[in-house]
Amino acid sequence: MVTPAGQVVGKAPRRAGHGNPDLLHPVVHVHILNSRGELLLQKRAANKELYPDHRDAAIGGHGRSGESIASALRREAEEELGITPAHFRPLFRYIHRNPYESEPVHAFVLEDDGPFYPNPREITEIRFWKFEDIVGHLGKGLFTPNFEQEFQMWTSFLKQSRRR
Repeated sequence: MVTPAGQVVGKAPRRAGHGNPDLLHPVVHVHILNSRGELLLQKRAANKELYPDHRDAAIGGHGRSGESIASALRREAEEELGITPAHFRPLFRYIHRNPYESEPVHAFVLEDDGPFYPNPREITEIRFWKFEDIVGHLGKGLFTPNFEQEFQMWTSFLKQSRRR
């Protein structure tokens, strides 16, 4: 468990963090863009505890006790898509809260056309989406709430960076 600033303050089993929104547990998310500017989304496996069969960021997962964000990022990339990229760029950090958990999310972007090797225990499908297609499906229960929140943040971030 961590403070909002990311300082480690304790250790608890996964079920404790997923049942108590007062316990913060760090998460990494990676958004993968291809050379056409499309975003890779995964369809979460049907056996997932939270949001089975929903579309989500290309890579996402919890940090392990004592694990650095960089290490969690590499581990999740290997576990979920079978890749070992070295050029993740930080996008932003925020705290995602809902009635059953709170997560400091470390969001990254990776520019990559693949190939990718989805882990069938985690992911049932991957495909690249055009941004306008994502926008057309927001709020309809297709995506995880985390992804929808992050997509809104990311599009705002992109608009601001284009103004500079």
